[in-house]
Amino acid sequence: MVAGAVLGEAGESRPDLRPVPGLPGYYYQLEGAPADAARLRALLEPVLGEFLASERESLRLAQELADRYAEIELLYSISETLGQARRLDAAAEQIVREVGQVFGCRRTSILVYDGDARQLRPVAGWGIDVRSFPPVAVDDPCSVAAQVFREGRMIGHDATDPSPLPPECAPERQYRGEAFLSLPIVYPQPGGAPRPIGVLNLTERHGTDAFSASDKKLIAAIANQIGAALENARLVEQDLARQRLQRELELARDLQRKLLGPPATDHADVAARCLPAASVGGDFYHVIRLHDDAHGVMLGDVSSHGFAAALIMALVLSAAGIHAATTEAPDEVLRRLRDSVAGELEETEMYLSLFYGVADRRARRLRYANAGHPHAFRIDKNGAVRRLEATVPPLGLAPGRRIPAAEIPWKKGDVLLLFSDGLLDSRSGGTVAGERAIVQLAATLRQRPAQAIVDALLAQAGAEPAADDRTILVLKA
Repeated sequence: MVAGAVLGEAGESRPDLRPVPGLPGYYYQLEGAPADAARLRALLEPVLGEFLASERESLRLAQELADRYAEIELLYSISETLGQARRLDAAAEQIVREVGQVFGCRRTSILVYDGDARQLRPVAGWGIDVRSFPPVAVDDPCSVAAQVFREGRMIGHDATDPSPLPPECAPERQYRGEAFLSLPIVYPQPGGAPRPIGVLNLTERHGTDAFSASDKKLIAAIANQIGAALENARLVEQDLARQRLQRELELARDLQRKLLGPPATDHADVAARCLPAASVGGDFYHVIRLHDDAHGVMLGDVSSHGFAAALIMALVLSAAGIHAATTEAPDEVLRRLRDSVAGELEETEMYLSLFYGVADRRARRLRYANAGHPHAFRIDKNGAVRRLEATVPPLGLAPGRRIPAAEIPWKKGDVLLLFSDGLLDSRSGGTVAGERAIVQLAATLRQRPAQAIVDALLAQAGAEPAADDRTILVLKA
């Protein structure tokens, strides 16, 4: 007596094969055709049916456990990959390869959303070189990936689906395989709605098998893992960029402090100080010894502060020493400076107020050129104040315009006072320190050393952070 499971078609052509009750497609055969065949069948069929049903269920459970194990192993592998990856693009390449192999897809890819350009940018592919793929606009009506991203839902197709394929607007976008699945990569924002940040594509699946419900559930879990990793990588990149910028600003601040060190006082009673509003600023000063009895003094204010303004400041300081060494004419120095930085000012859309004067004790004169700097004063030994008016608009606002010079007396006991707008914005005792108060205090202290005047003016401005750079320079005849 032999019992065996065979295909139903074979049973239909073999009258000696009898169906196993309750198990369609299963048949058995009694060898030798015993006389009591009917009684044996009555005894055998219930036992055989239960046995084969149990075996089939065991096989089903074993296969399901194997499938679950493969899914768990895949999730663990992807978690490990994402956890150890230093570069997300390398991790993404490994993920798309493993996903493609597990789900039997010839091509898989990951696209990441670029919010600035409103595009999906390919970052990893398996079975396809995504480096040659152009970004996909999220409003592209011909892209399934764009539709998935816009609508935030999974889109798939297989041979058993009677509905038509998504519209194919260009031949190069056609799916060469019948089964595909495209789903959004989502980041579950803490306390907020999930935010789509990319798309995972699985195309050209081997054969015509549909993606099952468990397949889709697992792929969605993988997409969530990728979403968390993408967001973490973005935050890490932002933090690294912030750290790089902070280091650059610190280097720029150190450079600025060295460039704006205390001026030499061995041949003149001069003092200056610059307090940037940010880590670096756009205010600057320069004191140049031309000969024993003559000094060039410069104070400028770039129309911004921060890193870009500091670069303009450093450029002007570098050029100032070169031009002042070749001519003592203040108007010619400013003209050459304007030509030196014209391109940078135009490119950054900044302008520069700048005062440059040559104080000559022997000749008893102060010659100067003022490119739109509003806070320049001479205080004589009797306390009389004279504003040194601008002779031309700020550099960068009037390209090519002639820069005239002016001249006033410069006698023993006179004080040249220069400061930037930031000093007016400072607060002391809850009141705004105006220009008149600054000049009056300097006039009151005109007989004291230049450093004492600078210290007193800064003390009046207060120690609270200001919205603009604060710079002051005092030169005594």
